[in-house]
Amino acid sequence: MDMDMGKRVAVMGSGSWATALVKLLTNNLDEVHWWVRKKEHIKHIQAFRHNPSYLQSVELNLNKLQLHASASEAISSAEVIIIAIPAAFIHQSFSPVSKEAFRGKKVISAVKGIVPEFNAIPARYFHKSFGIPYADIGIICGPCHAEEVALERLSYLTVGCEDSETSQWVAGALRGRTMNVTVCEDLFGAEFSAILKNVYALASGICAGIGYGDNFQAVLVSNAIQEIEAFIDVVHPVHRDVKNSAYLGDLLVTAYSKFSRNRTFGFMIGQGYSVQAATLEIGMVAEGYYATKCLFEINDKFKVELPILNAVYAIIYENKNARKIMERLSEKLR
Repeated sequence: MDMDMGKRVAVMGSGSWATALVKLLTNNLDEVHWWVRKKEHIKHIQAFRHNPSYLQSVELNLNKLQLHASASEAISSAEVIIIAIPAAFIHQSFSPVSKEAFRGKKVISAVKGIVPEFNAIPARYFHKSFGIPYADIGIICGPCHAEEVALERLSYLTVGCEDSETSQWVAGALRGRTMNVTVCEDLFGAEFSAILKNVYALASGICAGIGYGDNFQAVLVSNAIQEIEAFIDVVHPVHRDVKNSAYLGDLLVTAYSKFSRNRTFGFMIGQGYSVQAATLEIGMVAEGYYATKCLFEINDKFKVELPILNAVYAIIYENKNARKIMERLSEKLR
């Protein structure tokens, strides 16, 4: 069912998650703008109706798509801007864009990482760098893998935004036969949780790579959600239930799914790969790699007890022996 509610939307980025979101949006909206950085990819999409690099099986509706090689042009074409770029590349992608370009726009982050140049969650980055009020910023969080969206398997999303009108509109634009979408107002908690769970997915993968079984994984993940709750309760102390799918569900799918690049990255580290070799093998950004360092440094201020995060940091950034670190960690888990 097409929607015409007086708003136009632009998706920024052309990876797997951006492609999945574009597919969902074109199912509902009459017009979707899409910033695709590489002109040769635009030509390929126009000629063959699919992304040449990600989710190639997804057929795109060109009658509803407006493709842009310029980020500023895409932003100027819409009122709702959905950011689906890996956090490590956000500042590089948007530093050429003026503050004026975002004036009056609603910015919705579908990013699950920290902008490393500023140790900032995307909401804070766009607020500080472009002067966007927090009320005009939202987040799209899981549990949801792009690959299952492409396969049209029943999935769930949560849109978090202080402005309920915006969150309801975005939810309606994404909702469909195989996509359920709920809304919440916990922008900061949901965003930090979405970032933290990538670190715990690395831990899950590392442990699997070393040889720990399902029994240990269950204990690891149950301790991980406790760490998430402890951290976000300090960073943004509002009432929330971390058993909701936006928190616990997102952690579970990222820690266990075969589609989780963070778990895969961690598995390779546990198997003895170097960070560089694992990155080359995956060929995609594992958000948890950057998030581990940023969160470790952010927590220097808050002093929350995060033994799993600290263990991942020691393995990835201090080159400590993964087996020994996880053995020590196992003594702290309950």
